[in-house]
Amino acid sequence: MLISHTVRHEVLYVTLHRDLDVTNRAAAALQIQALVQDHRPARVVIAVPAADPAPATLSALARAHRMCASLGIPLALTGASTRTHRLLDVNTV
Repeated sequence: MLISHTVRHEVLYVTLHRDLDVTNRAAAALQIQALVQDHRPARVVIAVPAADPAPATLSALARAHRMCASLGIPLALTGASTRTHRLLDVNTV
């Protein structure tokens, strides 16, 4: 299982269970996209598996960030370093 999720009070919480690589990056990004489209949350919070995620994980997070931004949905990260937050220009939870 790459990700799990819960929805509470109109917030979609997504957990990445491990760093992604090129073989599963697209699948994780598509799962996150489908969850956002299905639940239409007011906010998305993604828990990352490492403070400084692997490049493939950053790629999936950037894709999720662009998608959320296009829908006007704020995205925040937990478990990520300040550097990662700056790279993706997202909020801290």
